[in-house]
Amino acid sequence: MLLKAFLSCLLLTVTSVQAIWPIPDSVSTGNSTLWIGEVLHVTYNGDRIPWIRNYIPPKFTSKEIVKGGVSRAVKNILDDNFVPWKLYRRLALEKTEPNLWKPKTYVSWLEIVQTGKDTAKTFKPLAGDVDESYNLTVSINGKAKITAVSSTGVLRALETFSQLFFQHSQGPIYTNQAPVQISDAPVFEHRGVLLDVSRNYLPLDTVYRVIDAIAWNKMNRLHIHATDSQSWPLEIPALPELHQKGAYAHGKTYSPVAVAAIQTYAVQRGVEVIFEIDSPGHFGVAALSHPELITGWDAQPWSTYCAEPPCGQLQLNNSKVDPFLDTLMSDLLPRVAPYSAYFHTGGDEVNFNEYNLDPTVGTNDSAVVVPLLQDFIDKHHARVRKAGLTPMVWEEIPASYNVSVGKDVVVQSWLGDEAIKSLTAQGHKVISSNYNYWYLDCGRGQWLNFAEGESFEENYPFNDWCYPYKNWRLIYSYDPRAGLTDEEAELVLGGEVGAWAETIDEVNIDGILWPRASAAGEVLWSGRFDASGENRTQIDAAPRLAEFRERLVARGVNAEPVQMTYCTQGGDGNTCLFQ
Repeated sequence: MLLKAFLSCLLLTVTSVQAIWPIPDSVSTGNSTLWIGEVLHVTYNGDRIPWIRNYIPPKFTSKEIVKGGVSRAVKNILDDNFVPWKLYRRLALEKTEPNLWKPKTYVSWLEIVQTGKDTAKTFKPLAGDVDESYNLTVSINGKAKITAVSSTGVLRALETFSQLFFQHSQGPIYTNQAPVQISDAPVFEHRGVLLDVSRNYLPLDTVYRVIDAIAWNKMNRLHIHATDSQSWPLEIPALPELHQKGAYAHGKTYSPVAVAAIQTYAVQRGVEVIFEIDSPGHFGVAALSHPELITGWDAQPWSTYCAEPPCGQLQLNNSKVDPFLDTLMSDLLPRVAPYSAYFHTGGDEVNFNEYNLDPTVGTNDSAVVVPLLQDFIDKHHARVRKAGLTPMVWEEIPASYNVSVGKDVVVQSWLGDEAIKSLTAQGHKVISSNYNYWYLDCGRGQWLNFAEGESFEENYPFNDWCYPYKNWRLIYSYDPRAGLTDEEAELVLGGEVGAWAETIDEVNIDGILWPRASAAGEVLWSGRFDASGENRTQIDAAPRLAEFRERLVARGVNAEPVQMTYCTQGGDGNTCLFQ
């Protein structure tokens, strides 16, 4: 009899307790069951708001943003939930689920209290402008309460609230973790995903799905690398020839309406979109419409002149370039500024050899090129600031070319820890996309073709430049502030995982991003260390990430499995421990 009772208790605890992703700063849960359904009284600062699906906020106000968040929580909890059989021991689901025939206590009240006032910055923030902290409690009598300083904090709390619930195998929705008490706040201010839509075009619904998943991971930035030498999918009404000649095909473009829709969709979910027009490198496709502005278009052999084909950069000493960029930015930046505090000006992989081909320069001598590049950056960043935006650049601008940038500029680093150490030691604000850990396109093999012969033999078995594949464990192990002094660490605002799209499109983007980007999401929200100062481990993370992956799939994201079901059943990270 005692053994039977022990086994019953064991079965009741096989799901992951404290399975919220990313893990909160402080969490306490119980083992009482609550049910939730269509009827729930929701208030926001004392006003009744609807517990309904498919509400779309008509404007950016605190109450409207919260109403939209509540609506999405309804859908995630009641419609897009999952039966957690993969988290229970083999064949144990029906034995451990709550009994449907016992009296039920329902979550009957959700009280939302926002203690601070949102400002315009809340919906287009610089790093640090928004307090995303929140507190969430759920009592055993069915009363839930969210307290947050900002509406963004409310959105984060609603995501946590939605993760408390599962679908019963017979249909109803429940949580077996009441009472719940959670206090939470992010460690890093910038928590993002870089999406390349120029090497392969991504349809709008795919971009929306990425934004949804970013928000569910409590990440807050989507960096859209909008143009490159391969294609120009971004419509610029003042310069329509750019997309008319530079897009891959008719219709494979982002109109001003689409750009506004992407940004609006993101703001409603607490996500800020940062557009990038890379320059002066990665600009070659503009030669199809403006050949007089470009040097080295499709130059051969391409490896001499650029990082990948086709080559092409803006000429550095051509008087026609500034009016062109004035027109381009005067069109685009006012359409970005209502939704974002940043604009990314690129600056990576400028190949000085291309300026041997530039009739306005005629040399690759850095003594000639760097001053011209400095003048280019000064003028370009002035355009960005004039529009009320803060410039961002890739690290090569200050680190490789010795071009000075303003103190306001945020530098995106991809070359690794030594580069971050150097940049922060010089006082630069940095976000990390360390390719050794956070480039999600790596390790999937070459996208270039190789002819039979010497090149074939040298490159066999055709690894890409940044192999190996970055699995979630490697991603999870990375600390963007490792090895830095306290002063240097303060300058690391956060990070972004990168999805460069040579071999990524709408068919495989979900599996490439998720749940690997989720691992970075927890690093950036929760930090690499727990409350005791110890590293968070894969043993702790694996069961929670496996559970979160099931939520992503239930919500329509084709995220890859974390482990086989044998490892996830029972919620014990030691089940598949390396020995």
